[in-house]
Amino acid sequence: MNRQFGDQFRNRRVLITGHTGFKGSWLSVWLTELGAKVIGYSLDPPTEPNNFQLCKLQEKLIHHSGDVRDVENLTKVIRSSRPEIVFHMAAQPIVLDSYRAPKDTFDTNVMGTVNLFEAVRQTDTVKAVVVVTTDKVYVDQGWYWGYRENDRLGGFDPYSSSKAMAELAVSSYRSAWREAWHEGNDRITFSNHPVAIASARAGNVIGGGDFARFRLLPDCMRACMEGQPVQVRRPESIRPWQHLLEPLSGYLCLALRLLEDPETFGQAWNFGPAERQPVTSRAVIEKAIEYWGSGRFETGAQPDDGHETPVLRVNWDQAAHLLSWSPAYTWENAVNETVTWWKLYKTMLEKDASSVDMYQVCADHIEEYVECARNQGIEWASGGSIK
Repeated sequence: MNRQFGDQFRNRRVLITGHTGFKGSWLSVWLTELGAKVIGYSLDPPTEPNNFQLCKLQEKLIHHSGDVRDVENLTKVIRSSRPEIVFHMAAQPIVLDSYRAPKDTFDTNVMGTVNLFEAVRQTDTVKAVVVVTTDKVYVDQGWYWGYRENDRLGGFDPYSSSKAMAELAVSSYRSAWREAWHEGNDRITFSNHPVAIASARAGNVIGGGDFARFRLLPDCMRACMEGQPVQVRRPESIRPWQHLLEPLSGYLCLALRLLEDPETFGQAWNFGPAERQPVTSRAVIEKAIEYWGSGRFETGAQPDDGHETPVLRVNWDQAAHLLSWSPAYTWENAVNETVTWWKLYKTMLEKDASSVDMYQVCADHIEEYVECARNQGIEWASGGSIK
């Protein structure tokens, strides 16, 4: 693992909010394998089962139980843990849940982000913050092509709009830090230390360890394991499907670049899949069933569950040109890796909990992904420093 990212994460103190979630747990595994000193701040895992407990991550990192809406506790943890890098991933991430509990969604996704920055303002060790939002922050223009980072922000549903609002908070705090520090304005009393800030917008991620409801691959895998037909509500919907390790590699690249050049890299970034051609939900499910070896899908009734964009794609040219980042997997690779993880999980369930080390399963998946990226000459995987 030490050939990745120029070994620049070794012994760095890194705090992850939302480390008990799907993406947060995988990022925790990756940073642990890279030799970082990982501190997590999060509510209890959002599902049962969950990847955090399956990987026994509470034994491998410093775990703090807490809510990002509790600014006093969050500040206390950041002050005491003294991280250099922060990945803000804590969120209410489910669109349908945002209709049921819009206030909680806005409180968590907007004010949780504000609270993080308020805590960082009071800690002199933090140098870089990567705030993870979503590709759904863009106003639905009905476009067939991918949205760019400078396209209009908005959001039809409470989840999407809450994340767009979080982006505005990121932009405001970033500007305030720049005004107070990088431009040397001594009239502004904002913080006693400079901080580099970026936001990251990823497409629809898939991968093992996601047990959330109302998500395509988890619902598919559960149905296959139970011998039930897979219900697909909108099979022709187009999404930027990608394995979760793709954006995670982008987040890690971005954090290191922020430390080196806050002015250039302190902005919003899209991370999307390799395919420039559209991929439908139908194609993803058919491929998952093929890799699983059995199963069938049915088109379910179109539910009255709110607005849903039929086509959503993101353009990641900026990351390619400035970060030298690119995806390593095709969408078929992403589906195959996801199904492989679920097969190992099924083996564990059929035998006993000690029969399969799920932490090692995730670590092995990361190593396979790194090797794939290295074979393609992708910079962060090559062993040199990130430049």
